[in-house]
Amino acid sequence: MITTFIFDVLTDLKKNNHNLSKITFVLPSKRAGLFLKHQLAQITQQTIFAPEIISIEEFVEDLSGIKTVSNTELLFEFYNSYIALTNKENQDSFESFSKWAQILLQDFNEIDRYLIPQENIFNYLSDIQELTHWSVEGNQTEFVKNYLQFWNKLYTYYKHFTKQLLDKNIGYQGLIYRKAAENADTYIENNTEKQHVFLGFNALNTAEETIIQKLLKHNIAQTFWDIDGVFLNNPKHDAALFTRQHKKNWKHFEKHPFNWVTKNYSEEKNISIYGVPKNIGQAKYIGTLLKNIEAKTKSLQSTAVVLGDENLLIPVLNSIPSTVDALNITMGFPLKSIPLASLFENLFHIHKTSGNSFYFKDVVKLLSHQFIRPLFYIEDTDYASKIIETIDKNNLVYLTVGRLKEISKTTDNLLDLLFSNWNTTIDIALKNCTNLISTIKLYLDKNKDANLLSLEYLYRFNELFNSLTRLNSEYHHIKDISTLFGVYKELLSSETLDFQGEPLQGLQIMGMLESRVLDFETVIISSVNEGILPSGKSNNSFIPFDVKIENKLPTYKEKDAVYTYHFYRLLQRAKNVYILYNTEADALTAGEKSRFITQLELEGIHNIHHEIIAPHAPVITPKLKEVFKSEDAIIRLKEIAEKGFSPSSLTNYVRNPMDFYYQKILKIKEHDEVEETVAANTLGTVVHNTLEDFYKPLENSLLSVEIVQQLKSKIDAKVTYHFKNEFKEGDITKGKNLIIYEIAKRYVSNFLDLEITDLKAGNEIKIVAIESNNTVLIDIPELDFPVKLTGKVDRVDQRNGDIRIIDYKTGRVDAPKVEIVNWEDITTDYTKYSKSFQVLMYAYMMSLSNQIQLPVEAGIISFKNLNAGFLKFSKKDKQGNGAKRDPQITQETLDNFYVELKHLILEICNPNIPFTEKEV
Repeated sequence: MITTFIFDVLTDLKKNNHNLSKITFVLPSKRAGLFLKHQLAQITQQTIFAPEIISIEEFVEDLSGIKTVSNTELLFEFYNSYIALTNKENQDSFESFSKWAQILLQDFNEIDRYLIPQENIFNYLSDIQELTHWSVEGNQTEFVKNYLQFWNKLYTYYKHFTKQLLDKNIGYQGLIYRKAAENADTYIENNTEKQHVFLGFNALNTAEETIIQKLLKHNIAQTFWDIDGVFLNNPKHDAALFTRQHKKNWKHFEKHPFNWVTKNYSEEKNISIYGVPKNIGQAKYIGTLLKNIEAKTKSLQSTAVVLGDENLLIPVLNSIPSTVDALNITMGFPLKSIPLASLFENLFHIHKTSGNSFYFKDVVKLLSHQFIRPLFYIEDTDYASKIIETIDKNNLVYLTVGRLKEISKTTDNLLDLLFSNWNTTIDIALKNCTNLISTIKLYLDKNKDANLLSLEYLYRFNELFNSLTRLNSEYHHIKDISTLFGVYKELLSSETLDFQGEPLQGLQIMGMLESRVLDFETVIISSVNEGILPSGKSNNSFIPFDVKIENKLPTYKEKDAVYTYHFYRLLQRAKNVYILYNTEADALTAGEKSRFITQLELEGIHNIHHEIIAPHAPVITPKLKEVFKSEDAIIRLKEIAEKGFSPSSLTNYVRNPMDFYYQKILKIKEHDEVEETVAANTLGTVVHNTLEDFYKPLENSLLSVEIVQQLKSKIDAKVTYHFKNEFKEGDITKGKNLIIYEIAKRYVSNFLDLEITDLKAGNEIKIVAIESNNTVLIDIPELDFPVKLTGKVDRVDQRNGDIRIIDYKTGRVDAPKVEIVNWEDITTDYTKYSKSFQVLMYAYMMSLSNQIQLPVEAGIISFKNLNAGFLKFSKKDKQGNGAKRDPQITQETLDNFYVELKHLILEICNPNIPFTEKEV
């Protein structure tokens, strides 16, 4: 085991006869205090009282006498000041205000933590803006005037806001630090006998420096720095940027030793650097490293996984080997990643835009949520499914609460919670959220043991909504659901669900800041990429870069130096170091390894193993699905044969036998989804049904121009009727649906015009049959069970004495689609010959049932290609432009078709030929 920095500090204090029980230890974090307490037990051989161990934040808060409050509450307080100091006509809404106020609060925080004279810097900022915008010019626009007025008011905002906070004895971190620095002298007077030990600090703000130096001056404090000579003695190494400044600038170190400059970094280390593609690749490789480390050392007691990007937490947890039993996670699980967060995200999304109706996808998403779906299961009935099925069946695109209640009266109270009164008042919206949490809790309580984690989620969200309710009742700044959603997201982003574990045992998983003051023998650091470690240039501030330099405020350079220190400090005492970086360019990062890695390689102090890891990508040969015909499948095929093979089912088999298997053998139907836009098959059905209504009464009669003209006047009524019948409650009064509705009317109108033109040309047309149902027995001697064919023919007519079998197609069909050269192709190529197969099958069935006398013509009327007229099936002698076409369907034609049809049916019914998927 390695000797840690904390252990060295405690050993030194004991060696110099300090009474450990009377020391106040001040550390950068609470977590470090826990490790100090643990190592204290290893130092002393006798029972002692535990010393006071606190974090710097706790120490400063105690010194200031002011309580810290959440960032969200500060926003509400600041908005009070903003409203008090801004004319009503110029006031931003709370939602708009919060976007820029967040940045201003950060600036207030920095100014106070670094003890900058407030009036000076705000006046300086205001002067800069006036110079920039030529404020002496008389013709300033209203926008420029308001802009300059904003900068002039910054100091006024600051004074009013801070006074308001101090009156309530609360504050943000910077204000607390400023007050603590002001109170330091009083604290020293009252604690002359108290000893303080500050250990493991690096970057200190001016307030912290002031407090510590005052304590040092009065001999009631000691400081222990954890810095290596390699960094300190190199003026260009940023890991010691702050420590060099403290050593040089603090008067205390003119007469006192600087504890400590160590030599741990130069000791031999095993450093391996791995370039791994993608974040998930890194997470998986961390799992592999842990497995190898555990196999070698039999323990992960002094091993830490430090996540440069904390979003890797969940993938890493999922990659940890199952053999790892002791595990401690310092980072909390973000509440925004919990499934319950998506529920409230959906709810706020639905109610953000005020309206009385809800989009069906939002409703279905909400009702299908894992925490909501079970609530609709009442007395063995799944009312959520009932609602969803009704939405699909009736094509409901927008729904009101009333319509939802009509579908499921049993769940009225639950539907009210989810959909009613949200926009009435914010109080009601929040009450709905807390009541919903209570309702979910009642359900989960029925099986408490199985739902412990879910109940913990609920508890944390209940706390969050209680905070929102308190803030709303105290400040009244939330005026609408959109603002409430913004505040909710702000609170949610900072909340975490803490893991429970043994903090001092086994593998440690933490973020970079949690690693402060801690030492581990083996360290795995992930996401060591530019833009992450270090984070690089970012300027989320109203204070320009040069003004920050002038006032000694931290810039991105100082922030990068903080992470440089943390990175190298992790390496100081470690024996085995594994550094991972992402080699791929992701959304906002360029896949560039961090400068820290380049610096390590250029230092030449350690032998570094650098390797690019390529994930194992097995070659998966695509294999087409194959289903062998079982006895049950054969029985089902016999049932289908007895009922009748339709042209569509046979062409479905030709296209892909697996589709036939799913739809006909397994009886798996496609899910009827809501049609927001009228689907092609719905348009086809409407046109077919309209023409059936028009022509069915005209069977066995001759057409005339007058009869067809009369039909044109009925187009609107019939098409509208069939749209309502097929499209249910879908809206055809606007948008694309209105266009498709008009197209349907135009299709029917154009068809009737074509009919009129044909009649006016002197052609005689007699309607023989409309939507004629045919079921015939086909003779297949090879099969020992009856086989039938079935199908519905759109239209059979007699034109100038010639019988025509017509199939309507609302899509575009061209003449080559109803022509064949080789008969064997008709049952093998769906794309080219499915139309020919259909019309020939209709002709074959009608011939078998003696409804027609050969020869006949059969073909397609394409509504998208009406100018081409009746596209007749024809047999071509050969391919090419000079091919001879024969449009007459004779007995010979049907005999040739029968051979191919029989071959297809025998293949389908053959128990030894499996259903095999076709390549698309």
